[in-house]
Amino acid sequence: MRTHHRSLLASALAVLAVAGALTGCARAGSSDAPAANQGAASEVRLGYFPNVTHAPALIGVKKGFFTKELGSAKLTTQTFNAGPDEVNALLGNSLDVAFIGSGPAINAFTKSKGTIQLVSGAVSGGAQLVVKPDITGVAGLKGRTIATPQLANTQDVALKKFLAQNKLTDQVKITNLDNPKTLDAFRKGEVDGGWLPEPWASRLVADAGAKVLVDEKTLWPGGRFPSTVVIVRSEFLQQHPETVRALLAGELAAIDWAKSSPAEAKTVVNDSLKELAGSTLSSAVLDRAFDGIELTTDPIPGEFGQLAQDSVTAGVVKSAVALKGFADFGPLNKVLGARRLPAVEAPDLTK
Repeated sequence: MRTHHRSLLASALAVLAVAGALTGCARAGSSDAPAANQGAASEVRLGYFPNVTHAPALIGVKKGFFTKELGSAKLTTQTFNAGPDEVNALLGNSLDVAFIGSGPAINAFTKSKGTIQLVSGAVSGGAQLVVKPDITGVAGLKGRTIATPQLANTQDVALKKFLAQNKLTDQVKITNLDNPKTLDAFRKGEVDGGWLPEPWASRLVADAGAKVLVDEKTLWPGGRFPSTVVIVRSEFLQQHPETVRALLAGELAAIDWAKSSPAEAKTVVNDSLKELAGSTLSSAVLDRAFDGIELTTDPIPGEFGQLAQDSVTAGVVKSAVALKGFADFGPLNKVLGARRLPAVEAPDLTK
């Protein structure tokens, strides 16, 4: 009898062990497996900056291009001063998609261990080193204080790389300030200039008497570099590819409209800046800022290898990250294909 009981107990424990093992395998498999396509999302959380260099996002939101393409999906927006804070929001799962600088986009891919993907371009150009008029050359930066929007943001990396190339590392004080504070600090003489995105470079020039020492365009082949791009959480892209595709269709529609209606586009951007930042830009600043940028979904993929290396030169990271798998241009290429536009080819960045 006891033998029979022991046999039954052993059998029961064996069944439980097998069931537990199977459950464990199922859980392990579900956590490691790619997220399945779940169709359109009920909500998409979008981040961007109240800057002219984020004009496609500002126009897409204000003119309803995103909501038109998204259909029943709710669009929730949040604005940021610079890329690193936006990256933290993505990694903290409080954002799904973000318009962001190319440097923080690479850092997001690195910090997330590949769970953030580049899906589109947005703007080329639109960043300058503007300084006090008495700084007549690069050597004049020695001993000066120059502002950037945030530690390790796109302009911060660009400035540090520039200083390193000109053997001025540790000879220029770099301070990180929100863009509006940089304007005030420049007027008060607390900083001698800033490497800034638009419209802030133009504001220092037109409103505070600064001059351009370096236009970042001059440092890139053909004068083109990806100052603003679009990135997405990989899980969101895998679960809701049609929602990402719809958002990119909205971005392309916003860009096309801005190019066909430039005067109205400037007005829309200015209205958006008033709502988001509390102030509008003068016509002189707005015109100058728009003259310095190109709105485009082209991510200019050929420059990302150099951008990754620039973070090393700037001392932000110790070694350049391998960018294979960084980009997924499938959704963008479907949008471009529907318009009979050329696809983005980037074998060094895609899987």
